[in-house]
Order: sequence, then C-alpha cells, then structure tokens
Amino acid sequence: MLHQNSHNTYDIAILSGVPFALFPLSINLSSRSRVRGACVRMREGELIGCHDCGQVYRWRPLARRERARCTQCRKELYRWQAAGPTPHPNTMMAVTLGAVLVWLIAQCFPIVSLNLEGMVTSVTLLQSIGVLWHERMQIIAALVFFCAIVFPLLDLGALLYVATGLARGRRVPGFDLLLRIVQAARHWAMTEVLMMGILVTVIKMTSLARVAPHPGLFAFGALTLLSALAMRYDPRALWALGDQVAPRRMQRVAPAPGTPTEYVSCHACGLVNLCACRGPAARCARCATRLHRRIPDSIKRTWALLISAALLYIPANILPIMYTTSLGSGSEGDTIMSGVKLFWDTNSRGLAIIIFVASIFVPVGKLIALTVLVVTAQLRSRRAPLRRTRLYRIVEFIGRWSMLDIFVVTLTVALVRFNAVATITAGPGALAFGVVVVLTMFASSQFDPRLIWDPIEAREEGERT
Repeated sequence: MLHQNSHNTYDIAILSGVPFALFPLSINLSSRSRVRGACVRMREGELIGCHDCGQVYRWRPLARRERARCTQCRKELYRWQAAGPTPHPNTMMAVTLGAVLVWLIAQCFPIVSLNLEGMVTSVTLLQSIGVLWHERMQIIAALVFFCAIVFPLLDLGALLYVATGLARGRRVPGFDLLLRIVQAARHWAMTEVLMMGILVTVIKMTSLARVAPHPGLFAFGALTLLSALAMRYDPRALWALGDQVAPRRMQRVAPAPGTPTEYVSCHACGLVNLCACRGPAARCARCATRLHRRIPDSIKRTWALLISAALLYIPANILPIMYTTSLGSGSEGDTIMSGVKLFWDTNSRGLAIIIFVASIFVPVGKLIALTVLVVTAQLRSRRAPLRRTRLYRIVEFIGRWSMLDIFVVTLTVALVRFNAVATITAGPGALAFGVVVVLTMFASSQFDPRLIWDPIEAREEGERT
C-alpha cells in the first residue's frame, strides 16, 4: 500500500509475503538534480535492499527528475527510470572503447620531460614503475602497477565486453564474473588520483628544471574524464539490464517448509534472496555469489587491519620517503612533513595543503573514523546511527586519495635522474606509507555498515513483540 505524505515520500507499510510483520519503508524522491545514471526497466513490486543498513524495499517507477533513497540511512537506492535503459548500451560501448584506446596511448607515450642544463629525461608510467622495481621497491612498484594500470584496464575492458553483448541483445559468456570484476577493480582503480599526482609532480619539477609536456600527459587527462563517465554505469544496473535484454531462469532454492526465513541482499548484483535464517550460506539466484547476512568476522578483521595500519603509520612519518642527492649538497632525506614544509616555504602553499591533506589529514582521519565505527559497532551503540553511516561513506570516498604521495614519489624518482648533478631515490617511508594505504582500504571494505543499525532494529523488534 502506498501513502504519499507532505514530504513527497511514499510509505509502503506492509509487504505481502514478507516474513517480517512490518517494514518502515518509504521512498524519498528528490528533484534537486537531473538523474544521469544507467537506467533499466524493472517490474514494479520487485524487492531491493539497502547496502548500508540492510532495509528491504519494493521498487516503484520514478519520474525523470526523481531518485529513491533509503528512509533509514538516506542512501540512494536507485536512479533509473521506468522509461527504459538510458544511456543505450551502444553509448556505453562507445565511451568504454574510447577509454581503452586512450589508456593505450597513455601507457605508450612519455608523460613529461625535464631539461636541466642540456640533460633531458623523460619517462612513461611503466618506465617509472621499472625504476622503483630496480631500486628494490618491488612492493611499491607492484602497488602502483596494479592501481594505475591493471585495475583501470580490467574495469574498462570488462565493461566494454559486457556492453558489446548488451548492444547485441545478449549476455556475453562469463557475464556475472565480468561484472564482479568491474566492481572489484573500481575499488582499486585510481586514475583520478594518478592524474592529480602527475600535476603535483609537474608543478614541483618546475623549480628544478624546464618541464615540457608530452602526449602521455594529455592522454591521462582524457582518460580521467572518460573513466569518470564510465563510472556512471553501475554494475547492479547492468545486471538488471542483462535480465531485461536476455531473460534467464533464476536458480532459486526455496527453504524447507517451516524454516525461519529472511531476505538477504546480494552484495554483488543487489538481488534480494529469500534465505533460511540458519544453516549453510546460500548462493544468489542471479549471480551465484555466496550470500551473507553480514560480512563474516567483520569487526575482528577490521580491528586486525586497523591496528596494523596504525603501527605502520609511525615509521611512515618518521622514515624518509625520498632521498635527494645533489652536487655539492650530498644526500638528504625528506619525510612527508618536511616535504610539506618545503612546499610551504617556497610559496607553493596550494601544493603543501594538497600533500598535507592527502598524506597526513586523510590517513589520520581515516584511522580515527574507523576506530570510532568499530568500537561503537562492537559495543552495539544506538547513538547517532545516521551520522556514523555518513562517516563510513566519507571514509570509503577519501581512502584512495592517500595514494597521491606514492604516485608523486614514483614519478619524481624516475624523472630526476641527472647522474652526479641531481638524483632522487625512494626511501623506506614510502614503503611503509604505501602499506598503510592498502591496509586502511582493506579495513574500510571489511567493516559492515549494517552493524551500525542492528541494535536499532533489534530494539524495534523487541518493542513490537
């Protein structure tokens, strides 16, 4: 039953056939901005689940300037329209094909060149990674290689292959696996962070030598824009679109009669499955992903990763992140804070603020925020769940930007190779800091935000009974 209230929300009080007696369900429709996400036609009455709090909702069509939000945690549930899929798979194929071609150009051509009194150096991104590898910084080299090259290619390549099939009205072989690859690769693909790192490096190098741009610089700029466009294509919407263009029979396994059941949303494709409350973990009827009501051992895993990251953050700030060797000055080590101070003292205060925010403020803030989230979830606190959920979303959004300093080190070490005149090498602080970034990103992905809302739901169920 739908009830429209004064705040332009639609409250669906009772869901027939749902094992719970009552759902606090409503769909909030906001018309502040035009909806620009991937759109699919879905059957009215289909269930959808909220990723952040676990609430289950019935889908209903939206008008062009509307979007649906969870009334409990305010997360956007969907933004596709009832009119059909927009943009068309052909558009998606064109965008991703263009991004793949630009990716190839970006890898093959130098980014910039430095000219210091007739001595010229220029490098591609792959050559920069090779320099780190030969300096026995294999872990940092591998991290940059995967985050700046492999994962962006996996995202775009898999998306292009899926779009090719959808444009022809079919699902390609391995459709479900490919979309899961897209989801995983997007978490670690950092093209926009790399582009910011390139810009910081270029501005930094202007005080040392004459900098000349090369095609790789413009290619990475174009790749950043095209990757942002490709990010509009939500894998969950593509799963629903695949079911529309090529319907398939869901492999649903009904629980035994009399068994307590609950609805569990698949964390991969978003399909809401009816599962037994107890017993072995079931698999999603659409994509065959193993279903879990909550991430197994979420708090224990998050604590382990969080403590490891906090311990490594100490040497990451104490040890030099780079060594600079110049004629007449010998070798000097630069920590993260000394680099920030150098930018500030040389009137590059904008860069100093960027480096400070990305390398100091974001990691420390992320460690503190995750600690607050884990402690309150472990204590089953019922205080300010909406604020804590928003804090979790901020942590997820800003985590990748700590890689900025690692990309700057990678490019700087490869460019400043002027033999006895000036040479920069990576220090142990870069290794520690890179591991901190990885650990904090794993920690945020292991934390289950639905744990924030479990005590509230348990209290509400107790009050109803």
